[in-house]
Amino acid sequence: MPIGLIIIGDEILSGKRVDQHFPKVVQMLAARGLQLGWAEFLGDDRARITATLKRTFASGDIVFSCGGIGATPDDHTRQAAAAALGLPLAMHPGARDSIQQRIRQVAQEKGEVADLNAPDNLQRLQMAEFPQGAALIPNPYNNVAGFAHGTHYFVPGFPVMAWPMIEWVLDTHYADLFNREPRAEQSVLVYEAAEAALTPLMLALEAAWPRIKVFSLPNVGDAKTRRHIELGVKGDPAQCDAAFAHLCRELDALNVEYAKP
Repeated sequence: MPIGLIIIGDEILSGKRVDQHFPKVVQMLAARGLQLGWAEFLGDDRARITATLKRTFASGDIVFSCGGIGATPDDHTRQAAAAALGLPLAMHPGARDSIQQRIRQVAQEKGEVADLNAPDNLQRLQMAEFPQGAALIPNPYNNVAGFAHGTHYFVPGFPVMAWPMIEWVLDTHYADLFNREPRAEQSVLVYEAAEAALTPLMLALEAAWPRIKVFSLPNVGDAKTRRHIELGVKGDPAQCDAAFAHLCRELDALNVEYAKP
């Protein structure tokens, strides 16, 4: 199943904050023998978030969505998910109880008695309104849950909360997918060569070994680095070994300079 990542927030698109989710999710997936299939960045635009989720719900992909599940005016993810599913928002009893427990805990730490009917505490309860039928994703940081619907998982934008919640989802629901397909990767640095001259070789490799992909990463060089292309193959280990050996033989035949990274 393809795995997708949606990162939501005007602050990311404006550059006010630098996204940390993408590299971390890639790392978490790689540690489990999985990889990201796609990623999208969205601003705080309810219509756009709704349209995106309508499309991704229909895809059947596993999707993690980070951000926008709070209860302030710029948080739209809960409402957008409900609209995309054609479902009403409904108060989740378990999420409500967790929020109220958190309110009591914070008040107790201050030596106070919590007033659950205070306007600010009633406002916080909106974070327990999810699309009808949603399941909870536990939040170990402050006990304010995220939610899941189908194969979509919605977590806060804060990394300290989002990352353990995503790991919980992976380890709880998708452990059977871990390390299912062994993968290998091998590459060389090809110096002072043009990609166009190497393209026929790349096409031939993928045609001969259909369970590998060829990658080509050009580097224009600088004062310390010569111009080069990282040229390699990745995929099925057996085919990767054979394809890489052929790659090196063909580079020798082309009389180009190359070395291991």
